[in-house]
Amino acid sequence: MAAKTKRQSFKKALLQKLGLWLLPPIGALLIRVIYHTSKKQFNLPKHVPEDPVIFAFWHGDLLLMPYLYYRFRKIPNANVMISDHFDGRIIAQVMRFFRLGTIHGSSNRKAAKVLIAAMRTLKAGTDIGITPDGPRGPRYEVADGIVAMAQKTGAKVIVFNCVPSRCWRLKSWDRFVVPKPFGRLAFYASEPIDLNGLELDAAKDVVKSKLMEHALE
Repeated sequence: MAAKTKRQSFKKALLQKLGLWLLPPIGALLIRVIYHTSKKQFNLPKHVPEDPVIFAFWHGDLLLMPYLYYRFRKIPNANVMISDHFDGRIIAQVMRFFRLGTIHGSSNRKAAKVLIAAMRTLKAGTDIGITPDGPRGPRYEVADGIVAMAQKTGAKVIVFNCVPSRCWRLKSWDRFVVPKPFGRLAFYASEPIDLNGLELDAAKDVVKSKLMEHALE
């Protein structure tokens, strides 16, 4: 039994290592194909703060967000908070193809340490990307972390959305969105949102309300 368990663990580790090698470049290529074969519309804020901001988007909308960030910042300087699960490590590798750094964390493990690292990053002048309903949901529910970061650092929150004309939806908890090539992509970035002075639940409601304005059901 022990030998069988050891073989299974070895096989799993080998498959994960292979996945980390193969899947990120394939994912990055897929993102580029979708983007460059689609018609784009960008709806950007009138004023883009020079100070670092927190840009927030639903976990299921993550795929094309680097391109919206490029329009927001001509020179990318951001770390995206990603889960430390296997799929999170794949996403982190994909983000590197788009010149974005990552901070690994979890809603359950090392949460305080990750939150402190993110706040230090903001104070050092780097934007932070976060999925308020990640890494494991519930879908379309805002966790406390984004409010804590914004209020403790004074950083504004800017909400990102991407609405494709046609897409595939994965059967994952977040109904992950994969836009189909040769469609239309409507990108939205909100005006900066100031959460200072708001109670926790009220601040979360503000963020959720803005995120839901262009969310896919």
